[in-house]
Amino acid sequence: MSQVPTEHRRALLRPVRIWLGIVAAMIVCTLIVGGATRLTESGLSIVEWKPVTGVLPPLTEAAWAKEFGAYQAIPQYREMNLGMSLADFKTIFYWEWAHRLLARTIGLVFFLPFLFFLRRGGLGPNIKQRLWVIFALGGLQGAVGWWMVKSGLSERVSVSQYRLAIHFILALVIFSAIVWTLRSLKPKMTVAGSFAAAMTSKILLGLVFLQLYFGALVAGLRAGRIYNTWPQIDGALIPSQGRLFFDQPWWKNFFDNTLTVQFTHRMIAYVLFAVAIIHLLDVFRRGVSPSVKRGAAWLAAALSAQVALGILTLLQQVPIPLGLAHQAMAIVVLTLALMQAERLHGSQRNLPAVGLGRPLGQTS
Repeated sequence: MSQVPTEHRRALLRPVRIWLGIVAAMIVCTLIVGGATRLTESGLSIVEWKPVTGVLPPLTEAAWAKEFGAYQAIPQYREMNLGMSLADFKTIFYWEWAHRLLARTIGLVFFLPFLFFLRRGGLGPNIKQRLWVIFALGGLQGAVGWWMVKSGLSERVSVSQYRLAIHFILALVIFSAIVWTLRSLKPKMTVAGSFAAAMTSKILLGLVFLQLYFGALVAGLRAGRIYNTWPQIDGALIPSQGRLFFDQPWWKNFFDNTLTVQFTHRMIAYVLFAVAIIHLLDVFRRGVSPSVKRGAAWLAAALSAQVALGILTLLQQVPIPLGLAHQAMAIVVLTLALMQAERLHGSQRNLPAVGLGRPLGQTS
């Protein structure tokens, strides 16, 4: 590798960081639109997967009639929307179409600049490998999305909560990989931390992912609209064992039993909040960098807001604005947890270690 002054390296990294920041922001938009698609029961309005021709919505009345007829053939229409007008169908269609269009656009916005940077030599081997993996995960996400939709087209009136959770978590994994890569490309001074702080930051990140997974199960089962009291649930702080584990084998209750899934989601929230407070108190009593203290404080504050928002959303029986706000705040919490974990991940990092390749002006 040719020797390039540090300041020049940083200048070369700037367009790469901007590009990845745009992709990350677009993923957040897609997640929010996906949440609206779920809350409006729009996800099954498009019953075919057309990666290319599906970019355009129906443009004629005949095309709209064909799409509507395809929707009328699935159980959701017959059991939930019988008698729906074409105008109402267009509303749910456009939610799903916008979600798919955003996903396709992300693919292009990621891939085309990636090819440019590969050609210009602005990426080193480590970053190239990481970005190829992210691109592959993006392709897999498209297939998982259609696999999820298919689960609601023949026998169900909604998609499988298992597949919904996988689809949601995979999107968050891709988002997290981009944010982590983006952070690793940013010049940073050595952070003074501690082993305990680094461990609790990673535990927090793991708990956030677990909580988001159960949140997706809650959404898939519509469990948030079934048990709408707090702090009690089903008439008690802790439901009876017979109610929590009536299904066999017992572990299926954590995926199929609406009471168990929502109760687990609540319990993880309490644990997550407690660990965030422990992490906050720990870093403030140790000689760590101010950035670590700020990161812990912001994460604790975001979790506090998310807990309050979650309770309000539950008590109001998940109206669409609150449901979307709850999902958006969950992404904020995940981003802050990622940043804190990355901040404490190793105390030494410099630009050559990132694996930056040749200057952007050089070609292979």
